[in-house]
Amino acid sequence: MNNQIFFFNEEINFVPRKKKLIRLWLLNAIKHEGKHAGDLNFIFCNDDYLYKLNNKYLKHRTLTDIITFPHEDNVDRISGDIFISIERVRENAKKFHQLTEKELKRVMIHGVLHLIGFKDSTPDEKLLMRKKEDFYLSIDIR
Repeated sequence: MNNQIFFFNEEINFVPRKKKLIRLWLLNAIKHEGKHAGDLNFIFCNDDYLYKLNNKYLKHRTLTDIITFPHEDNVDRISGDIFISIERVRENAKKFHQLTEKELKRVMIHGVLHLIGFKDSTPDEKLLMRKKEDFYLSIDIR
């Protein structure tokens, strides 16, 4: 079955650079975690759009950089919609003294890791998630 990684935008004009390399990087990460990729949709949006989703579906009244919605319950195959606020990514890049491109990749792999099954609710889960993010960010995708 063919897997696809798609990039869309809502209420913002944004297209990631090096889409082909990002796709390969994400597919390699999924494979490294012992999973198979289904269809993954990355939807880049603004704060307001993501805030409304956060409030409507998760009942959270806060800004966030990412929300992930899985498509299926198959433990070996991951599919889903990953909504990313480009405004939050840019703000966090400044806050953490990172390049915007690197912060975007961190958020993208974070969403994929959620679909794979990793959580970040507890301190231990957050630590593992950060280690996984750092590992995949260390893989150069020029």
